[in-house]
Amino acid sequence: MNNSGMTTGRPAGYSAISNYSRVEILHLVQERSDRTVAELVSATDLHPNTVREHLQRLIDDGYVVSATEHRTTRGRPRVLYSATDGVTACSPVQHRKARAAAQRGDVMRRVLPGDAPKLDTAALHQIDALVEDLVDAGFDPLVDESELTVELTPCAHASSQAEHREVLCSVHLGIMQSVLSSAGGPLSVDGMRSSCDPRECIVQLLHASQRP
Repeated sequence: MNNSGMTTGRPAGYSAISNYSRVEILHLVQERSDRTVAELVSATDLHPNTVREHLQRLIDDGYVVSATEHRTTRGRPRVLYSATDGVTACSPVQHRKARAAAQRGDVMRRVLPGDAPKLDTAALHQIDALVEDLVDAGFDPLVDESELTVELTPCAHASSQAEHREVLCSVHLGIMQSVLSSAGGPLSVDGMRSSCDPRECIVQLLHASQRP
C-alpha cells in the first residue's frame, strides 16, 4: 500500500472543486461539452459574472477548457466551455501538472526505501498525477497498486455536501479519469464501489491489459 506521500505546495482543499457552485458547473460541462455562459447561467441561476469567475477558476486548475465558436453566419462568436477529458478536450495546465507530479514521484522513488513498484513507469506516473490532484482537492488517498484501488475514505466532502453526493461522486470520477488520460498510460477509472456509508469511498482502476 502507498499513501500520497507528496506535497504540492498548496493547502489541502484549495482545489477549484472545493466550492459546490463550481462543482455544479463542472458537472454540467461534463454532461455535455461546448456550453455557453448563458446556458450555465440558466441552469445554475448564478449571475453571469459569477459563472465566468467560476469557469476561469476551473480553467486555471485544468478541469475546463474553452474554445471560440466557429460561425458561418454574422454575429459575434460565442465562447464554448467543455470539461477536460485528456483525449478530445486537453488542458495544457493538466498536462503540466501531470509532468510535474511524475518528476516528483520519480525523485521520491529513488530516494525513499520501499518495495519494488508493481506497476510499469507509465502507470506509476498516472498514479503520481492522480494522487497529487486528489490531495489538492482535500483527500488523503491510499493507493493499492496490487488491487488497483484508490481509497478516499473518509470523503472530504461527505458531511459538508451530503445532499449533493451523487453529483459530487460523478464529478470526482470524471476528474480522475481526465487526470489519468492527461498523464497518459494504461490505467483508467473502472468505477466506484458502492457503500451504505457516504464517508466510505473506494475507486476501482482498470489496467489496459485487463480489458476484454
